[in-house]
Amino acid sequence: MDPVQLQTLLTWAAVGLITLGVGGAALIGLREAQNGARRRARLSGAVVVQTGGGGSAALAGVVSGVKRLGDRMAIQDPAQLSTIRARLIQAGWFSREAVAVYLGAKAVALLLATVATVLTVPWAISGGGGMGAILLAGGFAVAALLGPEQVIKARRRKLELEYMDGFPDLLDLLVASVEAGLSLDAAVSRVGEELSRRYVHLGEHLRFLTLELRAGRSRKEAWSSFAERLAIDDARALATMLRQSEEMGTSLGDTLTVFSEDMRAKRMLRAEEKAMSLPAKLMIPLILFIFPCLMGVLIMPAAFRISQTLMAN
Repeated sequence: MDPVQLQTLLTWAAVGLITLGVGGAALIGLREAQNGARRRARLSGAVVVQTGGGGSAALAGVVSGVKRLGDRMAIQDPAQLSTIRARLIQAGWFSREAVAVYLGAKAVALLLATVATVLTVPWAISGGGGMGAILLAGGFAVAALLGPEQVIKARRRKLELEYMDGFPDLLDLLVASVEAGLSLDAAVSRVGEELSRRYVHLGEHLRFLTLELRAGRSRKEAWSSFAERLAIDDARALATMLRQSEEMGTSLGDTLTVFSEDMRAKRMLRAEEKAMSLPAKLMIPLILFIFPCLMGVLIMPAAFRISQTLMAN
Protein backbone atom coordinates (compact mmCIF):
# COMPACT_ATOMS: atom_id res chain seq x y z
CA MET A 1 0.00 0.00 0.00
CA ASP A 2 1.47 3.33 -1.04
CA PRO A 3 1.67 6.31 1.39
CA VAL A 4 -1.20 8.16 -0.32
CA GLN A 5 -3.64 5.28 0.16
CA LEU A 6 -2.46 4.76 3.73
CA GLN A 7 -2.95 8.42 4.50
CA THR A 8 -6.45 8.32 3.03
CA LEU A 9 -7.30 5.23 5.06
CA LEU A 10 -6.01 6.81 8.26
CA THR A 11 -7.96 9.98 7.55
CA TRP A 12 -11.24 8.11 7.16
CA ALA A 13 -10.45 5.98 10.22
CA ALA A 14 -9.84 9.11 12.28
CA VAL A 15 -13.10 10.64 11.03
CA GLY A 16 -14.96 7.45 11.94
CA LEU A 17 -13.43 7.33 15.42
CA ILE A 18 -14.23 10.98 16.08
CA THR A 19 -17.80 10.51 14.85
CA LEU A 20 -18.22 7.41 16.99
CA GLY A 21 -16.83 9.15 20.07
CA VAL A 22 -18.97 12.27 19.64
CA GLY A 23 -22.06 10.18 18.92
CA GLY A 24 -21.47 7.98 21.95
CA ALA A 25 -20.97 10.99 24.21
CA ALA A 26 -24.15 12.57 22.84
CA LEU A 27 -26.13 9.37 23.38
CA ILE A 28 -24.88 8.99 26.95
CA GLY A 29 -25.67 12.65 27.67
CA LEU A 30 -29.16 12.20 26.25
CA ARG A 31 -29.70 9.12 28.40
CA GLU A 32 -28.60 10.99 31.53
CA ALA A 33 -30.92 13.88 30.66
CA GLN A 34 -33.83 11.48 30.24
CA ASN A 35 -33.04 9.76 33.54
CA GLY A 36 -32.84 13.13 35.29
CA ALA A 37 -36.21 14.18 33.86
CA ARG A 38 -37.82 10.90 34.95
CA ARG A 39 -36.28 11.20 38.41
CA ARG A 40 -37.57 14.75 38.88
CA ALA A 41 -40.99 13.65 37.64
CA ARG A 42 -41.09 10.77 40.14
CA LEU A 43 -40.03 13.04 43.00
CA SER A 44 -42.68 15.59 42.08
CA GLY A 45 -45.38 12.92 41.99
CA ALA A 46 -46.06 13.09 38.25
CA VAL A 47 -46.77 10.06 36.12
CA VAL A 48 -43.72 8.87 34.18
CA VAL A 49 -44.54 7.71 30.66
CA GLN A 50 -42.07 5.39 28.95
CA THR A 51 -41.66 6.18 25.26
CA GLY A 52 -40.26 3.86 22.65
CA GLY A 53 -38.87 4.18 19.17
CA GLY A 54 -35.93 3.39 16.95
CA GLY A 55 -33.72 6.09 18.52
CA SER A 56 -34.53 4.91 22.03
CA ALA A 57 -33.81 1.30 21.08
CA ALA A 58 -30.45 2.23 19.55
CA LEU A 59 -29.58 4.33 22.59
CA ALA A 60 -30.57 1.50 24.91
CA GLY A 61 -28.42 -0.93 22.93
CA VAL A 62 -25.32 1.29 23.10
CA VAL A 63 -25.72 2.02 26.80
CA SER A 64 -26.42 -1.65 27.50
CA GLY A 65 -23.22 -2.70 25.75
CA VAL A 66 -21.15 -0.11 27.61
CA LYS A 67 -22.81 -1.15 30.87
CA ARG A 68 -21.99 -4.83 30.36
CA LEU A 69 -18.36 -3.94 29.71
CA GLY A 70 -18.33 -1.77 32.82
CA ASP A 71 -19.83 -4.56 34.91
CA ARG A 72 -16.98 -6.87 33.89
CA MET A 73 -14.43 -4.22 34.86
CA ALA A 74 -16.21 -3.65 38.17
CA ILE A 75 -15.99 -7.36 38.98
CA GLN A 76 -12.24 -7.25 38.39
CA ASP A 77 -11.76 -4.28 40.76
CA PRO A 78 -14.65 -4.14 43.27
CA ALA A 79 -12.64 -2.21 45.89
CA GLN A 80 -12.96 1.08 44.00
CA LEU A 81 -16.70 0.91 43.37
CA SER A 82 -17.69 2.94 46.44
CA THR A 83 -15.08 5.62 45.68
CA ILE A 84 -16.14 5.91 42.06
CA ARG A 85 -19.82 5.98 43.01
CA ALA A 86 -19.17 8.82 45.49
CA ARG A 87 -17.32 10.83 42.85
CA LEU A 88 -20.08 10.29 40.31
CA ILE A 89 -22.71 11.38 42.82
CA GLN A 90 -20.69 14.52 43.51
CA ALA A 91 -20.65 15.10 39.75
CA GLY A 92 -24.44 14.84 39.59
CA TRP A 93 -24.94 11.27 38.33
CA PHE A 94 -27.15 9.40 40.80
CA SER A 95 -28.11 6.38 38.71
CA ARG A 96 -27.18 2.90 39.93
CA GLU A 97 -25.78 2.18 36.48
CA ALA A 98 -23.51 5.24 36.52
CA VAL A 99 -20.46 3.33 37.77
CA ALA A 100 -20.82 0.61 35.14
CA VAL A 101 -21.37 3.16 32.36
CA TYR A 102 -18.33 5.15 33.52
CA LEU A 103 -16.05 2.12 33.62
CA GLY A 104 -17.38 0.93 30.28
CA ALA A 105 -16.80 4.36 28.73
CA LYS A 106 -13.20 4.33 29.99
CA ALA A 107 -12.67 0.88 28.49
CA VAL A 108 -14.18 1.95 25.16
CA ALA A 109 -12.00 5.08 25.13
CA LEU A 110 -8.88 2.99 25.74
CA LEU A 111 -9.89 0.57 23.00
CA LEU A 112 -10.47 3.39 20.52
CA ALA A 113 -7.16 5.01 21.46
CA THR A 114 -5.36 1.70 20.98
CA VAL A 115 -6.91 1.21 17.53
CA ALA A 116 -6.06 4.79 16.56
CA THR A 117 -2.47 4.38 17.77
CA VAL A 118 -2.05 1.09 15.87
CA LEU A 119 -3.33 2.76 12.71
CA THR A 120 -1.07 5.77 13.20
CA VAL A 121 2.17 3.87 13.88
CA PRO A 122 2.61 2.60 10.26
CA TRP A 123 2.07 6.14 9.03
CA ALA A 124 4.85 7.38 11.31
CA ILE A 125 7.20 4.51 10.43
CA SER A 126 6.78 5.04 6.71
CA GLY A 127 7.90 8.63 7.07
CA GLY A 128 4.66 10.16 5.86
CA GLY A 129 3.56 11.60 9.19
CA GLY A 130 6.79 12.10 11.07
CA MET A 131 6.51 13.89 14.39
CA GLY A 132 2.91 14.85 13.67
CA ALA A 133 1.83 11.20 13.62
CA ILE A 134 3.62 10.53 16.91
CA LEU A 135 1.96 13.56 18.52
CA LEU A 136 -1.40 12.43 17.17
CA ALA A 137 -0.96 8.97 18.69
CA GLY A 138 0.10 10.53 21.99
CA GLY A 139 -2.95 12.79 21.88
CA PHE A 140 -5.24 9.78 21.43
CA ALA A 141 -3.60 8.03 24.39
CA VAL A 142 -3.79 11.08 26.69
CA ALA A 143 -7.43 11.71 25.73
CA ALA A 144 -8.34 8.09 26.49
CA LEU A 145 -6.52 8.01 29.83
CA LEU A 146 -7.50 11.44 31.17
CA GLY A 147 -10.65 12.29 29.22
CA PRO A 148 -13.34 10.62 31.39
CA GLU A 149 -11.65 11.80 34.60
CA GLN A 150 -11.44 15.37 33.33
CA VAL A 151 -15.12 15.29 32.37
CA ILE A 152 -16.04 14.32 35.93
CA LYS A 153 -13.75 16.98 37.42
CA ALA A 154 -15.15 19.67 35.15
CA ARG A 155 -18.72 18.75 36.04
CA ARG A 156 -17.83 18.70 39.75
CA ARG A 157 -16.30 22.17 39.53
CA LYS A 158 -19.38 23.46 37.73
CA LEU A 159 -21.73 22.01 40.34
CA GLU A 160 -19.57 23.25 43.23
CA LEU A 161 -19.91 26.78 41.88
CA GLU A 162 -23.68 26.32 41.74
CA TYR A 163 -23.76 24.98 45.30
CA MET A 164 -21.59 27.82 46.63
CA ASP A 165 -23.78 30.36 44.87
CA GLY A 166 -27.03 28.89 46.17
CA PHE A 167 -25.98 28.01 49.71
CA PRO A 168 -26.64 31.49 51.21
CA ASP A 169 -30.13 31.45 49.67
CA LEU A 170 -30.65 27.97 51.15
CA LEU A 171 -29.75 29.23 54.63
CA ASP A 172 -31.94 32.32 54.32
CA LEU A 173 -34.93 30.18 53.37
CA LEU A 174 -34.17 27.76 56.21
CA VAL A 175 -34.04 30.64 58.71
CA ALA A 176 -37.32 32.04 57.43
CA SER A 177 -39.02 28.63 57.55
CA VAL A 178 -37.76 27.75 61.05
CA GLU A 179 -38.69 31.17 62.44
CA ALA A 180 -42.15 30.76 60.90
CA GLY A 181 -42.70 27.68 63.07
CA LEU A 182 -41.76 24.78 60.82
CA SER A 183 -39.55 21.99 62.07
CA LEU A 184 -36.13 21.54 60.48
CA ASP A 185 -37.23 18.50 58.46
CA ALA A 186 -40.35 20.25 57.15
CA ALA A 187 -38.28 23.35 56.40
CA VAL A 188 -35.82 21.30 54.33
CA SER A 189 -38.68 19.83 52.31
CA ARG A 190 -40.19 23.28 51.68
CA VAL A 191 -36.84 24.89 50.84
CA GLY A 192 -36.03 22.08 48.41
CA GLU A 193 -39.21 22.83 46.46
CA GLU A 194 -38.36 26.54 46.28
CA LEU A 195 -34.69 26.18 45.41
CA SER A 196 -35.27 23.68 42.61
CA ARG A 197 -36.64 26.50 40.45
CA ARG A 198 -33.24 28.23 40.29
CA TYR A 199 -30.68 25.74 41.62
CA VAL A 200 -31.83 22.44 40.15
CA HIS A 201 -29.03 20.21 41.40
CA LEU A 202 -29.05 21.70 44.90
CA GLY A 203 -32.80 21.13 45.03
CA GLU A 204 -32.27 17.47 44.06
CA HIS A 205 -29.80 17.02 46.93
CA LEU A 206 -32.33 18.52 49.33
CA ARG A 207 -34.97 16.08 48.05
CA PHE A 208 -32.59 13.19 48.72
CA LEU A 209 -32.01 14.59 52.20
CA THR A 210 -35.78 14.76 52.78
CA LEU A 211 -36.22 11.16 51.62
CA GLU A 212 -33.45 9.97 53.94
CA LEU A 213 -35.05 11.74 56.90
CA ARG A 214 -38.47 10.28 56.06
CA ALA A 215 -36.92 6.82 55.78
CA GLY A 216 -35.85 7.03 59.43
CA ARG A 217 -32.19 7.92 59.10
CA SER A 218 -30.83 10.00 61.96
CA ARG A 219 -30.54 13.71 61.36
CA LYS A 220 -26.81 13.73 62.02
CA GLU A 221 -26.11 10.97 59.50
CA ALA A 222 -28.46 12.45 56.90
CA TRP A 223 -26.86 15.89 57.06
CA SER A 224 -23.35 14.38 57.00
CA SER A 225 -24.30 12.40 53.89
CA PHE A 226 -25.73 15.60 52.36
CA ALA A 227 -22.43 17.41 53.02
CA GLU A 228 -20.42 14.57 51.47
CA ARG A 229 -22.58 14.60 48.33
CA LEU A 230 -22.12 18.35 47.90
CA ALA A 231 -18.37 18.17 48.75
CA ILE A 232 -18.09 21.85 49.72
CA ASP A 233 -16.84 23.32 52.99
CA ASP A 234 -20.03 25.31 53.62
CA ALA A 235 -22.15 22.14 53.63
CA ARG A 236 -19.72 20.37 55.99
CA ALA A 237 -19.77 23.38 58.32
CA LEU A 238 -23.58 23.40 58.28
CA ALA A 239 -23.73 19.68 59.11
CA THR A 240 -21.27 20.14 61.99
CA MET A 241 -23.18 23.17 63.28
CA LEU A 242 -26.51 21.34 63.25
CA ARG A 243 -24.98 18.36 65.05
CA GLN A 244 -23.48 20.57 67.76
CA SER A 245 -26.72 22.54 68.09
CA GLU A 246 -28.70 19.32 68.56
CA GLU A 247 -26.22 17.94 71.08
CA MET A 248 -26.00 21.15 73.14
CA GLY A 249 -29.66 22.08 72.91
CA THR A 250 -29.16 25.61 71.58
CA SER A 251 -31.75 27.54 69.62
CA LEU A 252 -31.83 26.34 66.03
CA GLY A 253 -33.22 29.60 64.67
CA ASP A 254 -30.48 31.74 66.24
CA THR A 255 -27.80 29.32 65.11
CA LEU A 256 -29.04 29.31 61.52
CA THR A 257 -29.31 33.11 61.55
CA VAL A 258 -25.68 33.54 62.61
CA PHE A 259 -24.53 30.94 60.10
CA SER A 260 -26.56 32.58 57.32
CA GLU A 261 -24.98 35.96 58.03
CA ASP A 262 -21.57 34.32 57.91
CA MET A 263 -22.37 32.78 54.52
CA ARG A 264 -23.53 36.14 53.18
CA ALA A 265 -20.29 37.72 54.34
CA LYS A 266 -18.29 34.98 52.62
CA ARG A 267 -20.20 35.49 49.38
CA MET A 268 -19.46 39.23 49.52
CA LEU A 269 -15.79 38.54 50.20
CA ARG A 270 -15.62 36.20 47.20
CA ALA A 271 -17.21 38.87 45.00
CA GLU A 272 -14.76 41.49 46.26
CA GLU A 273 -11.86 39.10 45.68
CA LYS A 274 -12.93 38.60 42.07
CA ALA A 275 -13.33 42.36 41.60
CA MET A 276 -9.88 43.06 43.04
CA SER A 277 -8.23 40.41 40.85
CA LEU A 278 -9.86 41.73 37.66
CA PRO A 279 -7.22 44.45 36.92
CA ALA A 280 -4.40 41.92 37.18
CA LYS A 281 -6.23 39.52 34.85
CA LEU A 282 -6.86 42.31 32.32
CA MET A 283 -3.20 43.34 32.25
CA ILE A 284 -2.07 40.69 29.75
CA PRO A 285 -4.94 41.27 27.25
CA LEU A 286 -4.36 45.00 27.48
CA ILE A 287 -0.64 44.66 26.79
CA LEU A 288 -0.99 42.09 24.00
CA PHE A 289 -4.00 43.46 22.10
CA ILE A 290 -5.19 46.93 23.10
CA PHE A 291 -1.86 48.65 23.78
CA PRO A 292 -0.34 47.84 20.34
CA CYS A 293 -3.49 49.10 18.59
CA LEU A 294 -3.44 52.28 20.67
CA MET A 295 0.23 52.88 19.92
CA GLY A 296 -0.43 52.31 16.23
CA VAL A 297 -3.29 54.80 16.18
CA LEU A 298 -1.19 57.43 17.96
CA ILE A 299 2.17 56.92 16.25
CA MET A 300 1.26 55.95 12.68
CA PRO A 301 -0.07 59.40 11.61
CA ALA A 302 3.03 61.13 12.96
CA ALA A 303 5.32 58.55 11.36
CA PHE A 304 3.50 58.93 8.05
CA ARG A 305 3.88 62.72 8.10
CA ILE A 306 7.56 62.46 9.02
CA SER A 307 8.17 60.01 6.17
CA GLN A 308 6.34 62.28 3.71
CA THR A 309 8.38 65.30 4.83
CA LEU A 310 11.66 63.42 4.50
CA MET A 311 10.75 62.14 1.06
CA ALA A 312 9.75 65.66 -0.10
CA ASN A 313 13.08 67.09 1.09
